[in-house]
Amino acid sequence: MRRTWKGTACLPWALALLVAIPLQALAADPLPSWNEGPVKQSIIDFVTRATTEGGPGYVPPEERIATFDNDGTLWQEQPVVQGVFLLDQVKARVKEDASLAKRQPFKAVLEGDLALLSAMDEPQLMELFAATHAGKTQDAFAREAQAFFQTARHPTLGVPYTQLAYVPMLELLQYLRANGFQTWISSGGGADFMRVVSEDTYGIPPQQVIGSSLKEKYDENNGHPVLRREARLDHLNDKAGKPVGIEQHIGRRPVFAAGNVRSGGDIPMLQYTKEQPRPGFALLIDHDDAEREFAYQEKNDASLKAAREGGWTVVSMRRDWKRVFPQEGR
Repeated sequence: MRRTWKGTACLPWALALLVAIPLQALAADPLPSWNEGPVKQSIIDFVTRATTEGGPGYVPPEERIATFDNDGTLWQEQPVVQGVFLLDQVKARVKEDASLAKRQPFKAVLEGDLALLSAMDEPQLMELFAATHAGKTQDAFAREAQAFFQTARHPTLGVPYTQLAYVPMLELLQYLRANGFQTWISSGGGADFMRVVSEDTYGIPPQQVIGSSLKEKYDENNGHPVLRREARLDHLNDKAGKPVGIEQHIGRRPVFAAGNVRSGGDIPMLQYTKEQPRPGFALLIDHDDAEREFAYQEKNDASLKAAREGGWTVVSMRRDWKRVFPQEGR
């Protein structure tokens, strides 16, 4: 990625989108930042079929559920934003206890050892969560996350992370909602972390965010009740956990789902959406644009193989998107 931008103040998603996209274009074309071609047309065709009453692809309004992965699907994931936040949390904890810097998993986090972090087992990860989350109230965590988003900037692009939502995906969210779809986030990231910015960034209210979560407990707190986070995992919303989380929170199978090529974490959600009595629409984002974003693939190409076998629609960021981020010229 060669481009560096100077950001402006953090804008709510709807205002940012209106700034980035001419109103005339939105009126004439619901997806103006998508290049004309089979990918864009397949999305429009699906929505048209789903909303044409009496047609073979009609989907009743109450069943128009669309789920989206977050990192790498709705905004950039190089680096993963919650990882940057967690790094800040670990650094603060190490300031309190310097000996932690020599212990795993703290040492791996401080050194940015992503391979080691990925290979850690649950007890190791829980030690990390315990050091940064245990006993913390939900309100305190939300304040820390909000403070992070107010000050943190992408290390190479130089703008707030909330300004790195993909413009074509913001358009897609708006297009689906305009046609009666509920739009949900289903991410492997922490639900509480995403809920802090989901409404301003994507127009998705916090109650429509599904993510990984820690167990919580109720504390009367001397007459001022609070929920406290525990150092125990409640739900891992990744891979096979995504359909489970969707069922637990929504109670309906999505008819539209979007994920991206990275670790195969979205494959079960896309399969769950595509293969059902009423064929759903599965969208897979391929990060193949090193000039405007980042180019990376899975080592085993599992997601692209699943897309070919399942008949999913694959988005080439390089070919199918006119723009990636709001800061790019129109």
